[in-house]
Amino acid sequence: MLDILIVDDHKIMRDGLKAILRESPDFRVAGEAETGEAAVQFCKHLRPPMVLMDISLPGLNGIDATVEILRHVPETRIVILSMYDDEQSVISAIRSGARAFVLKKASSNELLDALRTVARGGSYLSSQVSDRLLARIQRGDLDTHDRSPLEALSPRELQVLRLVAEGKTSKDIAALLDLGLQTVRSYRKTMMKKLGVNNVAGLTQLALAAGLTHWNKPDGAPTT
Repeated sequence: MLDILIVDDHKIMRDGLKAILRESPDFRVAGEAETGEAAVQFCKHLRPPMVLMDISLPGLNGIDATVEILRHVPETRIVILSMYDDEQSVISAIRSGARAFVLKKASSNELLDALRTVARGGSYLSSQVSDRLLARIQRGDLDTHDRSPLEALSPRELQVLRLVAEGKTSKDIAALLDLGLQTVRSYRKTMMKKLGVNNVAGLTQLALAAGLTHWNKPDGAPTT
């Protein structure tokens, strides 16, 4: 029986996931977390073998929480659960290190299939997502798209950029990612140089235009 941490900011969703997992003898709920930060701390201390992670979370979203968890506990297998099925969400999830991407509208049987596949060491994409990507590959779309300027950024820089686009201050980002304030400011300066912009507003516009985030809406205009 494999222990799973459930991460979702809605209790009714967590309760529903627990009910699904109780139907299977293969899994046991190891704990619950409402935020990405709480999930990271749980994993650092208890090191669950698997995490079922909502992509849309307050503060540290599911993508960045995945990066942080795998930085501290690389053996943990993470399954992203999302209401979004756009390409950017899927690509961001897989690049973050997640082993599966499952839509919230999936059936309980599909979710359990995904968890079992990941438990065996495999990877899983919801059928709607995989069908769309396959169709794009067959059309040659993936080869003809222009490279995104964001591809020049490191995973940590992408984390910082996502949080900037969500309206977080440098102080907020430092606390969320457990970094020094000057380190965050240095990341921002480096990103501005790489992306050819000269202020935070420019960074934010690029991130939003690239679809880097839509999981958390900014609370207001970005500040330093």
